[in-house]
Amino acid sequence: MKKIVFILMSLYLLESCSTVPITGRKRVNFVSDARVLPTSFQQYNDFLKENKISKDKEKIAELNKIGKNISLAVDLFMRSNKMTQEADSYKWEFNLIENEQLNAWCLPGGKVVFYTGILPVAKNRDGIAAIMGHEIAHAFAKHGQERMSSSQLQQLGGLAVEYGTEKKNERERKIWNAAYGLGSKVGMLKFSRKHETEADKLGMVFMIMAGYNSEEAVNVWIRMSQLGKSKTPEFLSTHPSNKTRIQALREFLPEAKRLAKKYS
Repeated sequence: MKKIVFILMSLYLLESCSTVPITGRKRVNFVSDARVLPTSFQQYNDFLKENKISKDKEKIAELNKIGKNISLAVDLFMRSNKMTQEADSYKWEFNLIENEQLNAWCLPGGKVVFYTGILPVAKNRDGIAAIMGHEIAHAFAKHGQERMSSSQLQQLGGLAVEYGTEKKNERERKIWNAAYGLGSKVGMLKFSRKHETEADKLGMVFMIMAGYNSEEAVNVWIRMSQLGKSKTPEFLSTHPSNKTRIQALREFLPEAKRLAKKYS
């Protein structure tokens, strides 16, 4: 049985290998959009019902304008690179939540949430664009689905177990929570450093494509580093250090401009 499971898993992993556009990183993802998006949209709607949506019309308008500009840049890239079906699957929406946490996230399918607590760190429209680009990049690169794929293999012990269990729905829920944890204190669970670094790079490219000042991506993390350890958000605990992140973004800036020009 173990041999059969190993063979099935190996074949499935080979078939599930793909490349992240722009960065070229190889990934394993066998969680389809058809499977994840309905749950994503439901989780998003449930979250909005359970949390206080901001009534600040000026901030909401600014957030929506920036989100629309960056999502249009991403949409243009996808349609120009034979990703039309994927582009059609995104249902972009942007919301501002009254919450002091320094947090923002984007679920699969383009559902974006900013917490009011992160706006002072963003400081300006380019800072918001830097954070927006980063969060949209997580969805674009399918980091959540990749994490779900990994979690699924860990929890189920292989594909044969997944499709043979009678508790598939319960396991599906656990896998989703392992990747997205919307019920946790931090709103979204941590991504790996590998994913965070990739989202930083993609986000910088996207914000340039949308017409924003990419140097503000560096400044956002400088401001974050000035908060001190006591104010550092929990969701950043496994992220690259601020110093490492700032240096990496500075070094990537010329390449980001080149890529943005190439794909615009």
